[in-house]
Amino acid sequence: QVNLVASGGGLAQPGGSLRLSCTANDVTLDYYGVGWFRQAPGKEREALLCISGTNQRIYYADSVRGRFTIVRDWTKNTVYLQLNDLKPEDTALYYCATNLVGFCSEDPRYRGQGTQVTVSS
Repeated sequence: QVNLVASGGGLAQPGGSLRLSCTANDVTLDYYGVGWFRQAPGKEREALLCISGTNQRIYYADSVRGRFTIVRDWTKNTVYLQLNDLKPEDTALYYCATNLVGFCSEDPRYRGQGTQVTVSS
């Protein structure tokens, strides 16, 4: 069992930015693939990006390419999702997930509870 904690969500204006953080209190994420996902009310879960254990970045959603980036901080056991140029359609619950293996997956087993992002003027 892995306890993933996502934080950093909140209210942002269109065109604004947020930085989400994903950390684990009971496991070192350094060499595992960690992905970010989101789910809006009434919609299916959407895979966004993933960073592999070798720091390869994989984009699953074309809608966020060029606006969202994923970064790993080895010293803080944290994977960040930088959200830029936010749009109202980015409003969703964002969460991170991992399979505790080095490669990425679009359906990881271990998921955190998520952090809410709301984009509105």
